[in-house]
Amino acid sequence: MIIQNYEDLATSEKKTECLDILEAGLKAADPENIIPKFVTPEEIKINGKILKLKGFSNIYTVAFGKAGDSMTRALNAVIPIKNGIIVIPKGSKSKIKGKKFQIFNSGHPKPDQTSVKAAKEVTKFLQNRRDGELVIFLVSGGGSSLLAIPDDITLDDKIYVTNLLLKSGASIQEFNCIRKHLSKIKGGRLVENIRCHGIGLVMSDVEGDDLSSIASGTTYMDNTTFLDALNIINKYKLKNKIPLEILQRLEDGFKGKIPETPKKAKKITLLQITKIV
Repeated sequence: MIIQNYEDLATSEKKTECLDILEAGLKAADPENIIPKFVTPEEIKINGKILKLKGFSNIYTVAFGKAGDSMTRALNAVIPIKNGIIVIPKGSKSKIKGKKFQIFNSGHPKPDQTSVKAAKEVTKFLQNRRDGELVIFLVSGGGSSLLAIPDDITLDDKIYVTNLLLKSGASIQEFNCIRKHLSKIKGGRLVENIRCHGIGLVMSDVEGDDLSSIASGTTYMDNTTFLDALNIINKYKLKNKIPLEILQRLEDGFKGKIPETPKKAKKITLLQITKIV
């Protein structure tokens, strides 16, 4: 039973029915019930494509999002992971013990200093991986704030804009469009220059399962632009509230002074970064 106080809450027939529905949904979304459908000790198979695991010298994981630890635990039970990094929300108690995985508890829904520290450690970790090694990215909702490296703006400015967007009524796609264009790692930038092989297993919390929006598309391409970000700011009448440094960055990007986010999905293995839920 996932709902630990089920008996205390099930005080009527209606409440019991609601709790049973919730329990079934939680079990269906449990990575331990999902990952074995796609991963065996020999291979990862998604959408008819197969990645054989035998040829890799080492297999690592980088997990970030609210399900980061449970996804890692489920995967580690199937295949031998050498080590890795897990980034989950502050206040969460990790389901994984031991020194095999480095665990960070970062801010959510707003980034904090631990978000920056975690992102830098992940970047360094990936820079140390080589051809012949495999990194499995385990991505879930919440990753946008849990990993953060603001690009030419301060963390305080990034937090301020996050607060504005949270109150504005912007959709998650609009929210993430702006975040991607203020970050050194979002919108596919995290994996843009890695030398190892990689594959992403992504649990979706976004309507339509848009891979470029889940966790701000950190391991995927980006189909939005600096102009889109400026239009969103105008749409929600935020221009006079946004710090000048952020507006300047977005305008410089629109003018081509700053490179756009990657517009093509990087094929870092036989499989594209792929959602599993």
